[in-house]
This record gives sequence, C-alpha cells and structure tokens, in this order.
Amino acid sequence: MITDVQVRKLKKYLSQGKTLEVASVRSGMDEKTGRKYRDLSRLPSDIKAERIRDWRTRADPFDDTWGKALSFLENNEGLEAKTLFEHLQREHPGGFSDGQLRTFQRRVKNWRATAGPCREVYFPQKHAPGRLSQSDFTHMSKLQVSIAGQPFDHLVYHFVLTYSNWETGTVCFSESFESLSEGLQKCLWKLGGIPEFHQTDRLSAAVNKPENPDEFTGRYQSLLDHYQIRGRKTNPASPNENGDIEQRHHRLKRAVNQALILRGSRDFKSREEYEDFLQKLFEQLNQGRQLRFQEEQAVLRPLPSGKLDACTRMEVRVGPSSTIRVKHKVYSVNSRLIKELATVRLYSEHLEVWYGQTLVEKIPRIRGGNKHHIQYRHIIDWLVRKPGAFANYKYRSELFPTSRFRVAYDSFCERHSGTGAGKEYLAILQLAAMENEAAVDDALRYLIDKEEQITAARVAAILHSVQQPEVVTDVFIQPVVLAGYDQLLREVHG
Repeated sequence: MITDVQVRKLKKYLSQGKTLEVASVRSGMDEKTGRKYRDLSRLPSDIKAERIRDWRTRADPFDDTWGKALSFLENNEGLEAKTLFEHLQREHPGGFSDGQLRTFQRRVKNWRATAGPCREVYFPQKHAPGRLSQSDFTHMSKLQVSIAGQPFDHLVYHFVLTYSNWETGTVCFSESFESLSEGLQKCLWKLGGIPEFHQTDRLSAAVNKPENPDEFTGRYQSLLDHYQIRGRKTNPASPNENGDIEQRHHRLKRAVNQALILRGSRDFKSREEYEDFLQKLFEQLNQGRQLRFQEEQAVLRPLPSGKLDACTRMEVRVGPSSTIRVKHKVYSVNSRLIKELATVRLYSEHLEVWYGQTLVEKIPRIRGGNKHHIQYRHIIDWLVRKPGAFANYKYRSELFPTSRFRVAYDSFCERHSGTGAGKEYLAILQLAAMENEAAVDDALRYLIDKEEQITAARVAAILHSVQQPEVVTDVFIQPVVLAGYDQLLREVHG
C-alpha cells in the first residue's frame, strides 16, 4: 500500500529534476504507480477518504425499535448492549435473529461514542520521592496455601510507596483496626522512615462514615499522630484512587503464585515458614527498585522512639457463666473473675485479660465464623459440682478437647442413664485439667484401640502407672498394582 510519505518523496525528487523512473524507485514504487500519483496531484489518504461510503446498502433492522432502546440506554448507563438486545428479542418474538447481535452492539457503541454520556476521565499522577504511601488488605485464599496440610485462609496487609513501588506486607486474618495498626507499624519500621502522606480506601477501621464530622476514627488518627504522618482516603466507590496498591495486589498474587509453582508445593510446615517465604519474595520484587527507593530513603522522616501499642483497650465485666463478650464473640475466663471488672487488650491475633496490673489470661482471638472460645479448665471445678448442667450446656461442644474425649462420652451415654454419663466424663475431663491433657488422650486412645471399657478409674490408673500406653502403630499401605486391572480388561474385551 502506497503511503502519503512515499508520494511526498516522489514529488520532491521530481521537483529536483529527477526522471520519473528514478524518483519512483527512490520512493519505493514502480514507474507506473509513480505516474499515477504524479498526474493525480492527490495523496493516498485523500483517495481513501473519497471511497468511504456514507450510505447504507440495506435497511437498518433496528430503525423501528431504536427509540425504545435509546430510552433504556439514556436512563441506565451500565446497561450492556447484549442484555438490551435479548430484551428486544423477547419483546418482538421472531423479529431479531442472534446473528444481528453484532449489528446492534456496533450501533450502541457508535451512539455512546457520539451522543452518550461522557465517560470517567483518569488523570495520571506525578509522584514525588517520599511523599505518598498506600496500603490495603488483600485476600490470598485463592492461592490455596496450606499449613501442615490444613487450608490457610488469610489476608495480607499490603503497603507500597507510590514513587518507587517499594512494597512489603504482613499476614493477618481480618480487616480490623488491630490488623491495620500492627500491619502499618511493621511496614513503617521495615521501611525505616516515614513518608509525608499515607492513603487507604474507606476502611471502616480507619475512616468514619460520611455523616461524621471527623474524617478518621479516633484510634486511627492517634496512630497517624504518633508517626506524624498525614492521612488520606479515597472517595466512595473509587478504588482507582488507590490505584498503585490495587495494581500491586494483582502483581503480588501473580508473583506468589509463580513462586509457589516453582517451589513445587503450596503446603508449608509452619506459618513462620510461609511468612519467611513471603518476605523473601518481597525482597526479590524490590531488587529492581533500588535506585528510586534510595531517592525515597533520602527524604523520609525519622521514626519515633518506639511503636504504639497495636491493641484496642476495653473494660468488660465477667458474667455469671464465667464468660466475657468482646466484639460480639464470647470467651471464657477463670471463674474467680465472675462479677469482676477486667481490662481487655484486643490485638490482631489474640486478646489479653488484665485484672488490675496483672495479666491473668492470654487467649487466641476468634476468627472466621466461630462465635465463642470456651476453655474447659476455666469451669471444670464447678461442672464437676453441677454435673446435671453438662448435658444441655450451651457450649458443650467446646468441652471435647479431641475426638477421643467425644468417643468416651458417647460410650458413657450408652451405659449410663440420667447424669451418670456426665459425671463419668467430667471426671476424665478434670483429670485432663489437673494432670495432662495429652496423657489422658493417650490413655483413651489405648482403651479404644484395645476395645476395653472406658472408665474414669481405668484412665486414672493408666495415667498414674509406670508403664505408658503403647505408641500408635505405624500403618503400612501395600502399593496398588495395576497389572491385574489390565489383565481383567483384556479378558473382558478379549
């Protein structure tokens, strides 16, 4: 195809006195084509424009229904052309074939480009060193990471500097303020300095609702004040305003997935091994950003003398059931604290119960769909005194430390009536609380494997005997030999 540039060259050489043959060759065309454009005195683009027809070769099948379609498009900006086309097919049975979909889509596209509403404009931002950082939580469950064979559903609190794209992050399990506070502080201390601004989306842990006169929650503002960093937030339904971190989410998960493929396994021996894997990956990702990162480091402000305690403090009164309620979740505490006012320090992954200046309990924080955490050691003394309460206890399922304890209770129910089963089981549970839960579990395993009758006295005897229960026998599974199946198939098809 001859271009405008070639024709201009042709005319330039001709004006210099070159022959048509020489001018054509130098312009990349043959002499016949050169003669054509010499005589036309028009460029190829002008000729092409003349060839574009502005008339239809057949009637528009949507002329009669376009007015109705237009009313839908004008009042519903997000309506897809295919959805509207299918609606017209239902409204006019037999009027439109599936093959006319592309025609309709082209017409809708042309209307939107020439007469439709203006589209949102994205404005590229110019970033300066050390000025802005962004952070957000991202779910990692789709990567199917497991710890010791168990699914590890988790999030990563993800932090990035917008100028250099230097990034880091921490593992967490919810988008709580405690996870935000702990994650942000860890990232800032790993960064080794403080940027001027920090931006999040409209996290409920950080940003107040629009009707609140204060921009940020009191706890989040205190965190910002401690580090003397100015907070920013995105506008509602505008994730693009946090574009750097959103893009890094996508690239991080892709990098993690690729690293897991190279590793050959998505299972880790421990959470520590997985976190070490993530940190090494962050270091690899940051290797190519060192020059711009050094520019950032030169202007970052110094860190304060220490971290802020990443917890929420609250006063709770211990109820008559020896439980406290924290963030709509129920936790048991020692019965000695019933009716007392205790201080709870809620962290991202655990909570501490303080009475006066004394730490009395450290409890794993409930996550996921669980609503309660009951520790049998807190209440076993009174359960033994009131065995009748056990059968219908609201949190009874929490009082079976392992499946073998449940097997023991079921066997008691088969042999005892009334409160007898509860009394016998609670005696075993008290042994676990006073002696050793693992040793009691071993004793139960021994009795179950030997098919001996389970009693509290028998468990106590095994527990206090010099000779410990036999270890669980290793199970050997014979490898499956498929040759026999091949022989069977040959006989069937023979």
